Amino acid sequence: MRSYAQERSEIIQQRIEFISEQSESEELDLTNLFDQLNYYYDHPINLNGANAETLRSLGLLTDVQITDLLLHLRQFGKLISIYELQSLKYWDMPTIQLVLPFVRVDDKLDQLHITFKEAIEQGKFEWYLRYQRIPESKAGYADVPDSVKAGSSSYYYGNEDRYYTRFRYTYRTNISIGFTAEKDPGEQFFKGSQSNGFDFYSGHAYFKGGKYIRSAAVGDFLVQIGQGLNIWSGYAFGKTADVFASKKMATLLRPYTSVDENRFFRGAAVVTGYKNLSLLTFYSRKRIDGAGIADSLSDDLEFVTTIDLSGLHRTSREIAKKNQLSEQVMGGYLHYTAPRFNAGIACVNQSYSSPLQKDTVPYNLYAFRGKQTTGISGDYNYVFRNVNLFGEVSYSSHSQAVAHLHGLMAVLDPRVSFSLVWRDYPKDYYTFYNNGFSEGSNTQNERGLFAGWKVRLSKGWSINTYADFFRFPWLKYQVDAPSKGYEFLFQPNYRSTKELELYGRFRQQVRQKDSRDNDGTITAIEDVVQRNYRLNLSYKVSEAISIKSRIEYVTINRLSNAMEDGWIFTQDLVFRPKSFPMDLSLRYALFDTDSYDTRIYTFENNALYVFSVPAYYYQGSRAYVLLRFSFLRSCDLWIRYGTFLYSNRTSLSSGPEEIQGSQKSDITVQLRISF
Repeated sequence: MRSYAQERSEIIQQRIEFISEQSESEELDLTNLFDQLNYYYDHPINLNGANAETLRSLGLLTDVQITDLLLHLRQFGKLISIYELQSLKYWDMPTIQLVLPFVRVDDKLDQLHITFKEAIEQGKFEWYLRYQRIPESKAGYADVPDSVKAGSSSYYYGNEDRYYTRFRYTYRTNISIGFTAEKDPGEQFFKGSQSNGFDFYSGHAYFKGGKYIRSAAVGDFLVQIGQGLNIWSGYAFGKTADVFASKKMATLLRPYTSVDENRFFRGAAVVTGYKNLSLLTFYSRKRIDGAGIADSLSDDLEFVTTIDLSGLHRTSREIAKKNQLSEQVMGGYLHYTAPRFNAGIACVNQSYSSPLQKDTVPYNLYAFRGKQTTGISGDYNYVFRNVNLFGEVSYSSHSQAVAHLHGLMAVLDPRVSFSLVWRDYPKDYYTFYNNGFSEGSNTQNERGLFAGWKVRLSKGWSINTYADFFRFPWLKYQVDAPSKGYEFLFQPNYRSTKELELYGRFRQQVRQKDSRDNDGTITAIEDVVQRNYRLNLSYKVSEAISIKSRIEYVTINRLSNAMEDGWIFTQDLVFRPKSFPMDLSLRYALFDTDSYDTRIYTFENNALYVFSVPAYYYQGSRAYVLLRFSFLRSCDLWIRYGTFLYSNRTSLSSGPEEIQGSQKSDITVQLRISF
């Protein structure tokens, strides 16, 4: 049953692209999600022995579908064949095809006990070495004396190269030990402020699988609870064409393997359990970047005005911010799990070594001020037949504000699914690691209602659609009054065969921003209406050759500015011959947008664990070639070269990032050694 036409990289790439193309961010790191899918491709989940937590970790199934499977197993016993999944009421063929590469049916349950000999013999070692660079010269790398760099924020101390290395040992999902290191472009390497080499180091040791000690982590780790209102470290899905992504699938504790230098914990955590109860306790302490007013009698900051989450230490100003603040986070989470119901209570305290006091501009009136806050939350998840009710309520001690999120998902028919999510995040609610479902950038100052539908019209046709209405009770950055808006998406999909897939998309976003007509007194706000139109075609020409074509058009309308628009056309060709140890990916794109505001984000293929979603804007063309070559059984080499050629620019970007000329290129070289 594992005779798939698609290779591993193609299957996982499709899942990652589906998620990443919705994010509209150039700085995307889905390493932990990729790790999960990559592992389950090599070691498919045995559905006869899987629990709800393991099935949720796939990120591909709803709780209604998971409960449907578990109740079927309890009532009728083990599955004899993978084809029995078609008899499940809430599993349609697209769902089965989606998870098929990552699951299996076996009457022998996986061994729970681990011996040291098995762990060494059957474990997997991986080592990654990566080099990246933009070859064009940027203003910030000009050769000037250190005395000039010290008095300016326009020059970088380091070179243009990005270095990355990662070593990891894993045994199933039970053991993970590894480290990751990265140097960003512009940062020094083994000199100056980076005398220890890389700018960022991360390491972890992780175990899962005991009867009473269910998992434990030392070093860097992630904690995810409920729906993200109280605490959720790492990446979280937002609004996507998949309406079920509006509900978060929490993975309580996992090792941290990415290079985001902020949204993780550093310390120790353990999950203990007895029968249906489990208890997570964790402690984290690490240095973070910040700027503020220094104490005249010591080197410590008297108070902090800014926490810098960029993770960049290139200029004198950025280096001065490095590790200026100590952050401590500790907490516990008691969780109860039953076949149809689970719920938990969490208490998390976060404190800083110096008080946080943001600038006193109007939109910061309700921002957090002080040294510490405690979040107390309760979450629930209940499945009754075809309906899944879920939610979280979280209390923030520093303002006594209470945030809510409650949702409903229903499979009204095997071909019709519905999602409804209501949220209310007060303007003075605050926890640093929150990541609830929202329109804004954090879980604060927002009320909204989201409704989404997924309808399968026939064997080949389906429709995804959603509407999200939201308002912001207080001011925001560049919005000098309470505001509101909505977002609507309609996406018909057609798949006639395994070879052909076609979808169209219309998305309208209405948000209120400050008018650009400003007379120096009160700034009015106005509706900014953005419409995106997309047509995407994917076709598998043969077992080895696939093509993908996309055209997208965007318009932006607002009273204080003339209408702006932009379009992009991309053509991709992927060549993956089974009989030859080489893959080749090619793209050519044409684009023309009036401004940066009408930019269009498009996912690009890159080396493994490199997630590239650049913004296309202005006028020009884009091309890249990606070559992957496998050799010596245990080695894979990726080489990628891409370039933008702009037809209406004589310089690109500004400040230290400015490039003189009309071309901007990128180079990636990555080696993986696995055994």
